[in-house]
Amino acid sequence: MADPHLQIDQQSRPPVHTPLLPPTHNNTDNHHDGRRQDQETDLDQALEGLETFLTLLGFNQSSVLSFLLSWTVFILIGVSLPVMILELSKCGGCEKYQIKDFELDIVASQACLAAVSLACLSHSLRKYGIRKFLFLDRRSGPIMARFGHKYVQQMKDSLRLLILWSLPCFILKVVREVIRVLYVQHESWWLSAAILFGLILSWGYVSTISLSASILFHLVCNLQVIHFDDYAKLLERESDVLVFIEEHIHLRYHLSKISHRFRIFLLLQFCVVTASQIVTLFQTTGYSGIITVINGGDFAVSSIVQVVGISICLHAATKISHRAQGIASIVSRWHALATCISSDASHQMRVSNSTGNLEAANQLNSLHLSYSESDLESVDYIAMPTNTQLASNMSSYHRRLAFVLYLQNNPGGITIFGWTVDRALINTIFFIELTLVTFVLGKTIVFTSK
Repeated sequence: MADPHLQIDQQSRPPVHTPLLPPTHNNTDNHHDGRRQDQETDLDQALEGLETFLTLLGFNQSSVLSFLLSWTVFILIGVSLPVMILELSKCGGCEKYQIKDFELDIVASQACLAAVSLACLSHSLRKYGIRKFLFLDRRSGPIMARFGHKYVQQMKDSLRLLILWSLPCFILKVVREVIRVLYVQHESWWLSAAILFGLILSWGYVSTISLSASILFHLVCNLQVIHFDDYAKLLERESDVLVFIEEHIHLRYHLSKISHRFRIFLLLQFCVVTASQIVTLFQTTGYSGIITVINGGDFAVSSIVQVVGISICLHAATKISHRAQGIASIVSRWHALATCISSDASHQMRVSNSTGNLEAANQLNSLHLSYSESDLESVDYIAMPTNTQLASNMSSYHRRLAFVLYLQNNPGGITIFGWTVDRALINTIFFIELTLVTFVLGKTIVFTSK
């Protein structure tokens, strides 16, 4: 029989609460899976929004109906509407200011650039789809957990960049058209308002198409820059050279695909912008009258849009090219430090068991590596591996040396038919443009002396 005093003591005791158990591996895995699913959901929503925006502009031509509808809207709004307004409207002073001839050339240049953007980008989107076009089709699992939020942030930054450049240009266009309507009177005010609205609508449509194509190329390049920045930090997490080579081959394959998909677009964009600027110089310098905001203001607005578009593309291409070329410098430094630390470690083991080598390894952790894409770029910190990761024999040395030689002979970058888009190519483009400008000025501006 149980002791009654023992039963009373047990009943009077407060209940014992079991402490919370530490999170198990299953709980941790569930947390990572939930985080991964949230990031995939955010990315899916961002891609849906981007695809909807591109569909409204006519880039989504996945079917025959959408193809016909897209090009019909482009011809009606981007080409026919401004040409009809300029040809059919009768205004006092149009012949005096030579407005019609100037604006027809401007409409032609803007339509050609928008047509090139629409044709090239819609072809790639129709062939690959939005995910494969942005190289996000294989980004799943651990990669999505690490970079999902960065993908979404890059898409938001691209939209912000589009608004940042489109809004000032739109304001300039509206101000110019208002001045034009005030100084060049038409038959009635409602007709002037209709002409103002039609010209702004057409210009906004074709300019948004041109800038959106450049922003889309900028987005594709910046998504790959994320992985190049992570590749530089891979040296502190891994020590297997085969892993480095495999990852670099994967990145370089993506760069070659980007170059192949966008080379026609970049080349045609450069040719159209160059031809448009040459025609602008011929007309403005060859005109015997006075160039004012009324007849020459559209030249400035259209030139800004074209130069901004091609500058965005060149900036994105050079940025990722310099990232790819800087990998060889980072790995060469990593190889040199690894070799020196390994030699010092062998020497210290032969002489004594002091900890000087560990202190030397800790000093290497303060190494700073900077990318050379811009003098204003912030210095990025990359911690070097510890002594235990770098200790190797001669076979490891030869593997690292082979890796360095591989990177030096395979720098990578965005190319246009073999020409790498970097600072050297930009300098070449600048001098070509400067030569064309001076040639046109020499043909049109003539100083005569009595």
